[in-house]
Amino acid sequence: MNARVILLVEDNPQDEFLIRRSLTALHPDDRVDVVREGQQALNYLFREGEFARLQGEPLPAAVLLDIALPDISGHEVLARLRIDQRTQCLPVVILTSSDAEHDCLKSYARGANGFVRKPLELVDLVEAVKRFGAYWLDINESPADTQRASQVCSSRATRH
Repeated sequence: MNARVILLVEDNPQDEFLIRRSLTALHPDDRVDVVREGQQALNYLFREGEFARLQGEPLPAAVLLDIALPDISGHEVLARLRIDQRTQCLPVVILTSSDAEHDCLKSYARGANGFVRKPLELVDLVEAVKRFGAYWLDINESPADTQRASQVCSSRATRH
């Protein structure tokens, strides 16, 4: 299997450590890239600013996105991803400590593929990350060519 990249957008260092460790344990050949702010996530995904060097590299296989970020919220990041044809089909799962129903509804309304509340217990967080990995990285079929997928998604969006 080819190595994939998973983007983790997380500003809490302890959560970052646990999530990264869990993902790496499950999929040791995959790379977990981490950014800590919403603007950094956008720059990473659109290959701008400090991440311009990534031009030409494929997008991540999936994004784990926190909502409460220091500059641009996860909801705003998600909205910007969904209006750009390069990232319309990119799997984005919200991983947050928020237990507010409106955060869940807003996430799905903005185009999230999933919404996971971070469990309070370490063991439960590790289990949630394992389930994320099992579905989004092992079971779910993603297009091999992200550029082709974005073309298909954007043409479908303009027909509706």
